Amino acid sequence: MTADFGRDGLEADYIVVGAGSAGAALAARLSEDARVSVLLLEAGGPDKALELHVPAAFSKLFRGAYDWNYDTVPQPGLEGRTVYWPRGKTLGGSSSLNAMMWVRGFAADYDEWADAAGPTWSWDALVPYFRRVERTSDPADVTQGTGGPQAVEHQRDPRPHTAAFLDAAREAGHPVTPPNLPTGQGFSQTMVSEHRGARVSTADAYLRPAKRRRNLRVVTGALARRVTFEAGEGGAPRAAGVYVEIDGITRHMHARREVVLSGGAVNTPQLLMLSGIGPAEHLSEHGIDVVVDAPGVGANLQDHLVAGLAPAANAGTLYDAEKPAELARYLTAQKGMLTSNVAEAYGFVRTEVAERTGAPAGLPDIEIIFAPVPYVGEGLVPTPAHGLTVGAILLRPRSRGTIRLASADPTMPPLIDPAYLSDADGVDAETMLAGLAECERLIDTDALRALTTGGWVQPEGGERMTPAERAELSLRRYSHTLYHPVGTARMGTDAASVVDPELRVRGVSGLRVADASIMPTVIRGHTNAPAIVIGEVAADLILGRHV
Repeated sequence: MTADFGRDGLEADYIVVGAGSAGAALAARLSEDARVSVLLLEAGGPDKALELHVPAAFSKLFRGAYDWNYDTVPQPGLEGRTVYWPRGKTLGGSSSLNAMMWVRGFAADYDEWADAAGPTWSWDALVPYFRRVERTSDPADVTQGTGGPQAVEHQRDPRPHTAAFLDAAREAGHPVTPPNLPTGQGFSQTMVSEHRGARVSTADAYLRPAKRRRNLRVVTGALARRVTFEAGEGGAPRAAGVYVEIDGITRHMHARREVVLSGGAVNTPQLLMLSGIGPAEHLSEHGIDVVVDAPGVGANLQDHLVAGLAPAANAGTLYDAEKPAELARYLTAQKGMLTSNVAEAYGFVRTEVAERTGAPAGLPDIEIIFAPVPYVGEGLVPTPAHGLTVGAILLRPRSRGTIRLASADPTMPPLIDPAYLSDADGVDAETMLAGLAECERLIDTDALRALTTGGWVQPEGGERMTPAERAELSLRRYSHTLYHPVGTARMGTDAASVVDPELRVRGVSGLRVADASIMPTVIRGHTNAPAIVIGEVAADLILGRHV
């Protein structure tokens, strides 16, 4: 088979839908085989805006042209609020829109994947992939790579407040450790997916070097409407290609070998359902012909919820990041406040709730996140004053949500229901409140009290509240996503899983999924790094290669 795109340019051996963290890595690796052609489809446009590359500017992209601009359905556990869910809509996907935190999670997280989906997904099996992905500055552990395409570096110009936060962690009795250890992680300054003060998305790390290959074609502004099927071996459905809308015209892109969906935990289940793979009753409600009755599509949604406390602080925080002098410093030397990823430090704690509820021994249930600025209003409002953020992240939610279609129209956003704090026993809320109590303890250390004023940016008027009142209000009224949705096309060895351990969609042939939607459980870390690894593993599975 020659590596060509057909006479009309609408044909390839492999079609990858979505150029995000996983999809960009997957397409680039597939194109290393010069014998095959790869067509990468991205609904968004090229990643040209300056804000996509200036680290501290990521929230300026929210609700803009590079964002899918999603909101959840009202959440009963959060005072009936909807929650804003930004997702990257450009080359690099959410790796072009995120806070650049490189936090791989714990070895036990991946061994849990292996329990669900076989040994390919164990920590030991994935370490070579992490090493293949990473180009780590000053690696602290043998599992960290140094020669990969993805830059993982120390922050270039962190605020002094971040060192004070780590001092506060020590004062509170927490270990301060190097980041990204497979076990025994404590509190750390964040390693970031940056190089010399600029963001490095998967568009930068994977696509730009690969685009010079003639067997890779990247098409932006290409909205996938549905996967098409033909009769395969034995009459079973086989993916034939994808209907794609470009400039208002729908075209059919034909896949000679396979279609791979890499749209993420929201868009992938939406596209599966639009293509007739999902809960039969739900599809029928929308007039969609059922190809495979797959109740697991869109189920099992998990996300990290974060609730932050924001004490008022003295000068020197990122409140000053937009001053002309800081912009000039960035543009001339790529230094200063605009190099900040905002979330400059983090740490892991195990609360008494984990002990009481029998959570796996030695593993955290809360991540503490620190920013030398008040991160308020879901990042959608200007920074109101000098302040700090110390927040609690629910690492392993018991609650499970869904992605469902609002319409059979592919341009309509799906219904996103993370069902935050909906677990019957109330353990999720109890864990978050315990995490916020730990935030209060850190804020009350000598190290942080030296930087704060005694007032509060969030919750407003917090100085007149008890710590318990501040925690409850912060959880119910101000909590938001940490941008880590997973699980909506989960992999497994069981028949109810959406994809098998080789990421093949059950019930059809020629169709795989490679993105965060395949994660059976959310990791105790951040999802960009494992999403890239999933793209790498998928390429090897498709091409029959092994690290």
